[in-house]
Formats: sequence, structure tokens, C-alpha cells
Amino acid sequence: SLTSEIFTDGPVIYKTYLETEHSDENINFWLACEAYKKITSQRKRILVARKLFTNYIQPQAPNEINIDSPVRKMIIRNLQEPTESCFDEAQRIIYMHMERDSYPRFLESKFYQKLKHSLQTSSNNSTPN
Repeated sequence: SLTSEIFTDGPVIYKTYLETEHSDENINFWLACEAYKKITSQRKRILVARKLFTNYIQPQAPNEINIDSPVRKMIIRNLQEPTESCFDEAQRIIYMHMERDSYPRFLESKFYQKLKHSLQTSSNNSTPN
């Protein structure tokens, strides 16, 4: 599974790597869903749900994510009265895409290897005498 540290300590690092691959829509959607779930105002929830839909869900969206048609249709139905769980299924699918595809590539990438090396080097240098 995706290591928790990437989402607690380093989503920015993973996101930056995905930007180099031009495939950062998944992490952006995932993070946007996390923020969406925290919205308490129904008025704001409706606005943000529509924004998520137009950015990520609708066909030909600027950052269209790869979800199947039934999930897309379910979201369209829920847009009238969006709940905090409106995007949960899409978010779960996107998490699985990242877990199986981009995250293993990230761990193998020169990008990550260089970062890991520099972190190990800096932590070795900062040990007290």
C-alpha cells in the first residue's frame, strides 16, 4: 500500500514528481477530495463539488481522471445535493491507480532516489557530536 509518510510528510514531493510526468491530476484530485470532506457549509460544499466535477470528472475535463462510467453517473446524480462522501468512490479508485501505477514508479525514479540519498546524507551530517 502507499506508504503513509508520502501523505503526511511528503505529498508535495510525490506531486512534484507527478508533475514531471504530466500525471499530477490523480494526486491533485485525491488531495482536493480530502479538503472537500472537511467542508461544513452546504453552500460551499455545492460550489466545491461543482468545481471538482468540472475540473476532474466531466468528460474532457482539463484534469480528467480515469474513473468508470457508473461512478461518473453516480457523482452527477449526487451533485444536486452533494454530501461529504459524494466523491469517496472516485477517490478510492484514484488511490488504487496511484498505488498500482505511479507510486511504484515514483519509488524507482531517479527523482526519489536522489531525494532519499540527500535526506540520508543530511540526517547523517546533523547527528550531535
